[in-house]
Amino acid sequence: MSADAEVAYTVTYLEMAARPDRPRPHPPVPRGLSLLRAETPPAAFFRYLYDTVGRDHKWTDLHALSDDAIAAFAQHPQVALYVLYLTGWPAGFIMLDAREAPVCDIAYFGLAPEAQGRGLGDWLLGTGVHMAWDGAPGKLTVNTCSLDHPRALPLYQKWGFRPVRREERRRRIAGRA
Repeated sequence: MSADAEVAYTVTYLEMAARPDRPRPHPPVPRGLSLLRAETPPAAFFRYLYDTVGRDHKWTDLHALSDDAIAAFAQHPQVALYVLYLTGWPAGFIMLDAREAPVCDIAYFGLAPEAQGRGLGDWLLGTGVHMAWDGAPGKLTVNTCSLDHPRALPLYQKWGFRPVRREERRRRIAGRA
């Protein structure tokens, strides 16, 4: 794609009203896998994660935000950013946003392209879902869209999320020269 293009896509909003029956998952890769909470992450670090995970899925919404706005979000005490490391490099992340209690929202979740296909997504999402329920929210929410990885929606449903609403949208996607 060499010029900007407008694309149609579908956003699916999902909810979970109770902790899933599935237990907390065991890590699929015992060697070199860690999940760490990023305390007061700098805006540049969050931008790196966002762009690494979202590059292939046209994640661009945050590009217009200032570093101050991103830092205010990512460093908010009710927002938790957990980074998945695989042999020392950031392979993905999940961000839990509990600013609007009693709802906890999975604001962002995904893996770097190099980490996909290893069973890490199921483990990271399941771990994040259980961590969110540890905070005793009234419900857990997430949304995904048809531009995201094709396995995103089925994975959310596998963990017990139920679609509650869909919206058709259009957006401009910047092309590459």
